[in-house]
Order: sequence, then structure tokens, then C-alpha cells
Amino acid sequence: MSEAPLPEGVPEGARERLAENRGGLFTSDLTVNEYLLIEDAGFEPLGLVVGSSIYQAGYQRQRWTRGQELTALSQAMYHARELAMTRMEEEAHRLDADGIVGVRLRVSPQHIGRHISEFVAIGTAVRHRQGHSFRAPHGRPFTSDLSGQDFWTLRQTGARPVGLVMGSCVYSVGRLRTTFRRPAGWWGQARELPDYTQSLYQARELAMTRMQHEAAALSAHGIVGVQLDEHQHGWEGHLIEFFAIGTAIIRGAPTEPAPRPSLVLDLNDAHASGR
Repeated sequence: MSEAPLPEGVPEGARERLAENRGGLFTSDLTVNEYLLIEDAGFEPLGLVVGSSIYQAGYQRQRWTRGQELTALSQAMYHARELAMTRMEEEAHRLDADGIVGVRLRVSPQHIGRHISEFVAIGTAVRHRQGHSFRAPHGRPFTSDLSGQDFWTLRQTGARPVGLVMGSCVYSVGRLRTTFRRPAGWWGQARELPDYTQSLYQARELAMTRMQHEAAALSAHGIVGVQLDEHQHGWEGHLIEFFAIGTAIIRGAPTEPAPRPSLVLDLNDAHASGR
């Protein structure tokens, strides 16, 4: 397994917890079904790994008359998540993990100052039982937001995750131009708002493109489970963050034919509904 030093430190309390995990006691947020499928895929859970960053996004002046990206805020939101992810990766690295499954990224406003939020990354570190390295091309543990079930299914196809990739764009959608020159009753008409349409379209495209660039840097073949979300994070009403995230994968040859999906009928639900 290649060693890849990571720049962010692990606090003392976390080092004690990880030492217990290295001694054989694992912790995990996997369900029982996910745990069984991770084991069946040839991996073992090593410990719950966490990264955190409390970040002040700051402020950027903008013109309200037109839509535009606020690049300083885009970079701040991305950097805060990247810090949390890197610290989570370092905990997995200390456990000699191949990767992290079920990663969740969340942002929680903190009431200790204006525009201050905590960015948290959390997931379960895993390692291949037979010692095969499944680390990402850059030598770090892979990250993935795949559930235990999805990870098992992906491995049946021969593919493997190489990294959780993301893209962020904070955009000012501006104000409607020439609104006050519209005829009386204009707001009651059904029509497209082209300025807003173009602004939101452009912002989503920037977030998606940046996510794809991260996947390309990992030599990935594709991205699965992509989510594209919108957040305001307590900013003024015209500021929106578009955040794209998904798991980059590399294809491989399956070791055996993947099982065909089967239909499962939940009789409990049918009985409860009187059918």
C-alpha cells in the first residue's frame, strides 16, 4: 500500500479513538444489511472517520443588475468542504484503509458570527481483506457516497470508486431588468423570465463542469449517483450556491456475472393497506 502524507492534522482525541480502531474495535454508521454486503464484497469496516472545518465565507461585492458568479464565495465554499474531506481522509489513512464508503457532507450554520458555518464530512473506512490496494490513483484512500448496497453492486460489475468529486458555484441571479417599464398587470401573465433562466442555467453548468474536471483528474471513466443541489446558507435572497457531487468510478472486468435483479413484494405493506 502506497504511503501518501496528508497535510491536515488529526486532533488528539481523534488519535485516541483511531488507536482503539487499529486495535481491532471498529465503529461504523453502516446498517446491518450494509455491513453484510461490505463483507461479502471482500472488505472489512475499520472505523468511523470524520473531518470538520468551521469556516467564515466572507463577503463579496456584486452588481445586482445582472447575474454573475461570486468567485470568492464559490472558492470559499469549495475550500471549506475540501478541508473537511481532507481531514476525514487522513483519519482513514491512519487506519491503513483503502477507502471510505457512505460519505455524507453537511453544512450547519454556527451562531458565533455572521456567515460562519461548520462543514462536516463523515463515513466508514474500509479495507480489502485480501490486501489488494483499492486506493485512488493519487495514493490516498478513495472516498465515495455510495451506500453499502450500491458499493456491493458496483463491485459486482468489476468497477471501483476512486473519489467523491464535487463542484461549487455561488451565483448572484441579479434583479429583473426593466421591470417597471412592463405594462400594468404584467406580473399576472404566464411567461418565461429569460434573465433568471440564463443565470440559473449558467450556475448549474459551472458546478457540473467543475465536478467533471475533478473526475478527469482522477482518470475516472464516469460519475455515478450525481446530485445537484441548491442552497442559500442564510445569504441574501439573490445569492444561491449550486453544488454538484457524485462518485467517480473506474471500470473493470467483473470476476463473475452480476446477479439478475429480482422482484420483491413487501407483504407487510400490502397487509397494512388492506390489499
